[in-house]
Amino acid sequence: MKNPNLSSSSYVVLGLLAGNGPGTPYDLKRWVDGSIGYFWSFPRAQLYVEPARLATFGLLEEAREEAGRRRRVYSITEAGRRALQDWLRAGEPEPAELRDPGLLKLFFAGVVTREDVVALARAQETAHARRLAEYERIEATIAGDPRQAFARATLRLGLVHEQTAVEFWRRVAEDPPRSMEA
Repeated sequence: MKNPNLSSSSYVVLGLLAGNGPGTPYDLKRWVDGSIGYFWSFPRAQLYVEPARLATFGLLEEAREEAGRRRRVYSITEAGRRALQDWLRAGEPEPAELRDPGLLKLFFAGVVTREDVVALARAQETAHARRLAEYERIEATIAGDPRQAFARATLRLGLVHEQTAVEFWRRVAEDPPRSMEA
């Protein structure tokens, strides 16, 4: 069951430290940027605040580097691992969120010209094609690495999503929606 004191950001921190080992808030940011940041957005500042909060709950341990910048290094505790496992096992489905600025613009595009809609669609098609190419590069990088099995499984949906988005925007550009008054 989800702990009421823990947010999605809490589980991101717990999951990253469980999977990667001890790290600093900067390490957490790098790990997000190279993995879940492709499909889960949230303020990166949380990665600097949330670990200290989780340490107060006993879900993380905090250590300071002995020399140099004396950065804070966090590691997951057994209680933190249990909280992460409980969350993963929870059967409470949460509705998926889709926050796509291109779709938002398309929704309100009735106030611009057909050419504007085509330009929007072409720009979105290009952006999704770039993201698809990035996902394909990542897929080639992690292929065959058994430690990346869950990352590959997650990546498969990203690939399908981007392929579908490219096709969707291509069709919008070829045949833009028309309002009933037009």
